[in-house]
Amino acid sequence: MSSSKIHQLPNKLPPLQAYIVGGAVRDRLLGREVADRDWVVIGATPEEMLARGFSPVGKDFPVFLHPKSHEEYALARTERKVARGYHGFSFHAAPEVTLEQDLARRDLTINAMALDADGSIIDPYHGQADLRAGILRHVSPAFAEDPVRILRAARFAARFGFSLAPETLQLTREMVGNGEVDTLVAERVWQEMAKALMERQPSGFFLTLRQSGALAHILPELDPWFGTRAPTALTPLTKGGARRLDALDYAAGQNTELAVRFAVLMLNLGAGKEVGAQAPPVDTLLALCARLRVPAECRDLAKNALLYRESIHAAAQLDAHQVLQLFKACDALRRPQRFLQLLRVASADAHGRPGQAHAPYPQEPRLAQLLQTALTLDAGAIAAQCGHGDQIAAAIDLARRALIADAMRQETP
Repeated sequence: MSSSKIHQLPNKLPPLQAYIVGGAVRDRLLGREVADRDWVVIGATPEEMLARGFSPVGKDFPVFLHPKSHEEYALARTERKVARGYHGFSFHAAPEVTLEQDLARRDLTINAMALDADGSIIDPYHGQADLRAGILRHVSPAFAEDPVRILRAARFAARFGFSLAPETLQLTREMVGNGEVDTLVAERVWQEMAKALMERQPSGFFLTLRQSGALAHILPELDPWFGTRAPTALTPLTKGGARRLDALDYAAGQNTELAVRFAVLMLNLGAGKEVGAQAPPVDTLLALCARLRVPAECRDLAKNALLYRESIHAAAQLDAHQVLQLFKACDALRRPQRFLQLLRVASADAHGRPGQAHAPYPQEPRLAQLLQTALTLDAGAIAAQCGHGDQIAAAIDLARRALIADAMRQETP
């Protein structure tokens, strides 16, 4: 981050006591790129902010946009729990609220630091020490008042590879035990999960949720990956669960899209449950997606992955007819980009196997090339030569199969 110079406005008001806070300070200390900066203002009123040319944007508490930089400036505030769930808070913003009081309401010590105009770090809760140690520690017992903080802590575990402090882990387990975690709404669970899937090591999100006991409440379909033991300690993964998370981290390392990572995660649905005690994997997937309101793009790719992953793995044994049937079943001829995503899912699945992280996966480039060959067919020209719809479809299939068969004959043994 460049200098923390505070934007001053040409008026006679006293200097604005503004500090950069939260993630921007954390990322600066980690040497990461800072995309957005949040500011907190001490000792000011909404009227003073308006007089300085700021524009109000906050609904629940006073937040303003700077007239030049358009960055967000929030008045220092405290908060108080008044009802269950993450909406159950009242806020108090006033000139007498101190910087330390504002930072105290934040979730984790690594997010409870501020940067002043001179570039000095204000760190009343020892966030820098926890950054160095790779620890996610709650700032105060108020952490337990907001169930979203469990999701956020798990997401930071995925981003940084950090682990929960023992006292924070205990607090999250208490939040699960008293039902606070059950107040989470589906949209927020998916929002945090989607962000976690796009982190550097998304497996950390699910491992952390399991440690806290929250996974069984938020994503019960995945909890059996850890066997039947209660999460009083870091319970070992089943072989299938370990493979699934390894495949997910591999997909993340390949910079794949969200839909690909979600589909990779879903490939072991039902694993770990007793035989006869589980719904078919596709039914389980569709129920999960409906509950969490998963976007259709992610849902549909995951469904295709469950249905056709094994056919892709066995591509070397498929003849031209079977390859064409696979393309049609996956709607690859109309949606080739989604089929290429499906190939990336299958590749990550294969690389998640023990000892296969660096092994080649020839099925991906081979099927991609065969699809490209099938798409070169001029279907319109064939249709113009046929008289009826059934004849057209059959003739197009025959021509595509011939193209695929010819391409397969030309492949290097």
